[in-house]
Amino acid sequence: MKKLIYLSLSFFATSAFAQDVSEERVKTVITTLASDEMKGREIGTPENDKAAEYISQLFKENNLEYCTGNSYLVPFNYKGKTAYNVCAVKKGKSEKFLGFTGHFDHIGVSNKSGDNINNGADDNASGITTLVGIADYFKNKKPDFSMVFMAFNGEEKGMLGSIAISEDKKLDHIYNNLSALFNFEMVATEAEFGKNTVFITGDEFSDLDELFNKNAVNGLKIYPDPYAKQQLFYRSDNVSFVKKKIIAHSISTADMSKITHYHQANDDMSIVNSENMTQIINNFAKTLEKLSPKNFNPKYNDKVNFN
Repeated sequence: MKKLIYLSLSFFATSAFAQDVSEERVKTVITTLASDEMKGREIGTPENDKAAEYISQLFKENNLEYCTGNSYLVPFNYKGKTAYNVCAVKKGKSEKFLGFTGHFDHIGVSNKSGDNINNGADDNASGITTLVGIADYFKNKKPDFSMVFMAFNGEEKGMLGSIAISEDKKLDHIYNNLSALFNFEMVATEAEFGKNTVFITGDEFSDLDELFNKNAVNGLKIYPDPYAKQQLFYRSDNVSFVKKKIIAHSISTADMSKITHYHQANDDMSIVNSENMTQIINNFAKTLEKLSPKNFNPKYNDKVNFN
């Protein structure tokens, strides 16, 4: 009898955590995007297109719907050629949306001798891995909020992809119902606040972090931006949606006081803390599971600049 009880409890424990994203999955996604074969994913290169196709494949694995048309790839013009953002939708119980975004392009290869591939593991394969992880978690669930997942291109050239897709009128049905957007930017390392923590840019402009932290699980916490003087809120893809007066903040773990891999060849898997990333992804998703349009409706205050 004891053996049967043990087996039952073991099965229950396995079932209870069946939706958790594994560290192996996290490693697979970020390693693929930050591989030498991707050659730094610079916009306008075949490797950048390859990265877009890979993200499309991940969205397909999660049975996500297209944002528009008959493809996850949303084209825009880059120097007379076609480049792609990648966009997918998860229908929830409500017409209200939460957005999860990040840029997948990086700065490509340099002319330096030796290792000249800027793999961009932290910047920003980690952000894409995080939004994919959230999609993974909700694959077999129906959250209260609907969800839109957007992988932006061309951030390194001036946020070109996020500007293009934010102006796409075919997506207005989503934008008009978008309650908040979380833009993941460099989340591969442990934040200065410790494990299982992130910071939010522009925390002084809305109550998003307060509302999120009220529902946060397992010790996850969003801290205020410790680098407010750098105005990071206005320097990443979230600002393309701020200009539409959509609540949009960037989420990061990058310790800017001691980071040495930014736009360097050593931004590779050697600096990735996959255990911490996995913990953040799962706890972020479990917190999102508690959110609904009734308890999560963040607002801007009069301090934000929409221009």
